[in-house]
Amino acid sequence: MSNRTLRMNGVKNVSLNLTISNAGDDAYDTNIFLNFSREVHYINFWQKEEKGISCELVELDFLKCSVGFPFMRTQTKYHLAMLFDTSHLSGENDTLKFFVTTRSANPEHDSTLHNNFLELSIPLVHEVDTTITGVVAPTSFVYGNSVEASRFVQLEDMECNFQPLNFTFQVINNGPSRLPGSILDIRIPNHLASNGADMFNIIDMQVDGRGNCTPHRNPTPCTIPQDRENIFHTIFAFFTKSGRKVLDCDRPGRVCLTISCFLGPQAKEEALSIDVRILLNTEILKRDSSSVVQFVTRGNVRVDSRAIEVPNGLTEDIALLFEALHSQEPRGYVVGWIIAISLLVGILIFLLLAVLLWKMGFFRRHYKEIIEAEKNRKDSDESWDWVEKSQ
Repeated sequence: MSNRTLRMNGVKNVSLNLTISNAGDDAYDTNIFLNFSREVHYINFWQKEEKGISCELVELDFLKCSVGFPFMRTQTKYHLAMLFDTSHLSGENDTLKFFVTTRSANPEHDSTLHNNFLELSIPLVHEVDTTITGVVAPTSFVYGNSVEASRFVQLEDMECNFQPLNFTFQVINNGPSRLPGSILDIRIPNHLASNGADMFNIIDMQVDGRGNCTPHRNPTPCTIPQDRENIFHTIFAFFTKSGRKVLDCDRPGRVCLTISCFLGPQAKEEALSIDVRILLNTEILKRDSSSVVQFVTRGNVRVDSRAIEVPNGLTEDIALLFEALHSQEPRGYVVGWIIAISLLVGILIFLLLAVLLWKMGFFRRHYKEIIEAEKNRKDSDESWDWVEKSQ
């Protein structure tokens, strides 16, 4: 064979080089019989030296070549090459096989028949250009204690409120040849902190047509973190609740939920859909200090070992973003504590002002003496007016 491996749609022709030798007496009516797949087409043959070789295509997948008719002389070797068109290979099989048999009219001992048969095979390498698309619904949602529980999903015998999320991915084979199989890896950030609890619980995974996904179940889907902080820290966290936290599996140290889906063969320009339904435990989000939590979900396609991606092809990665928005409203007991602390602070400020005024002598002024002195001054002014008028 002139090709040890055959890249589909990258190699249009394949050459089969054969050498036939006769180590015994002259062989009468020696022939080479060649069987091959009907997906390849015989073009022609070529012989190194003109030694009376002729080939005839008996059927579409069967070739007969006569060697040195009528006799193939003893101790001789014939070399020939056969050219086949491989541009129409579908790739249904993993290898391209050729079966070669030599036979003559002379009787031959059974012990020497083993080298009269030859099987040649070329592994087929599929050249493909895969890409992935995807959507997530919803792209954002609001959570918090003020949000009605009816907007969430509650599982049986569980106190948690879950936000449902639907992911839909499409793996597309843009060709130029058939894709024998691929693996889709989906990574979803699963922890708010490295030592936190799992946030997601997978409900269902479906592959359109051919394929399946690795099952994954969260043994404790309803985890409610315990409040270990005091009330003052909780109130402080409420007033400082701002900013954006980004959870991305490409960042180091991030704990992620990984889903692997094994996809079946895909023809050129064919797409396979993968649907994943999961639930997000909002009780864990409520304990976070960020007002917006962004989840970056990543998908990646890996082709089967029998296939290779074309150079400079379309990307095999995708990133989907959805956001969890806090309602920015505190819990009931936090409101009560805020009111109580506000009243206490107001009373303390009032008392502080009163003490300052008292220290400044505001409450020690002799208002009665001041009023009597003002009255006497007015009486004195009136008496002088009367004296002046009498004069």
